[in-house]
Amino acid sequence: MRFLFGDHVLDTAHRELSRGGEQIAVEPQVFDLLVYLLQNRERVVSKHDLLASVWGGRIVSDATLDSRIRAARRAVGDSGTAQTLIRTFARKGVRFVGEAREAKPAARAPEMTAEPRPPELALPDRPLIAVLPFVNLSGDPEQEYFVDGMVEEIITALSRIRWLFVIARNSSFTYKGQATDLRRVGRELGVRYVLEGSVRRAATACASARS
Repeated sequence: MRFLFGDHVLDTAHRELSRGGEQIAVEPQVFDLLVYLLQNRERVVSKHDLLASVWGGRIVSDATLDSRIRAARRAVGDSGTAQTLIRTFARKGVRFVGEAREAKPAARAPEMTAEPRPPELALPDRPLIAVLPFVNLSGDPEQEYFVDGMVEEIITALSRIRWLFVIARNSSFTYKGQATDLRRVGRELGVRYVLEGSVRRAATACASARS
């Protein structure tokens, strides 16, 4: 299912959010929050609703919940001051108040059978690496954006190395907040090397690559 609002398109099947045709980087939990608000845009959803649906019933702090709502607003070009799309109702909850409509994914054109298709090109003969989301050891939920930003910078820097093939952020960030087995991650992403790490508030980071 796709949700269209303004110049945004949120595609639940491909877990992508785009604006004006350009993809927007959104961490998985924030994406799930946006999907839930859009699916329930006819009503105000409470904190209990969000915890049950987005966090799977886990208890999280109000600061964490507020930070995810702020991140959702930033992703769709909204703000806590404007609240043109995501509005907070005091002591009640939040609601997606923007104009939105649902659309089914566009049907794929039938493949031509008159001529055989040329074989698909194989992946470059380069080492493949995935950079997993780093663990925030500071205990401060507000540092999540700093930690995620650091990982994005590492992915960008590694992508500039011509002899290295780096898995896209959208794929590696699906493991955020999960206890991961690196060998399983390597098999699922089709990579030999996996980079994991952690960050403390003192701005020191440790990371390791495993094959």
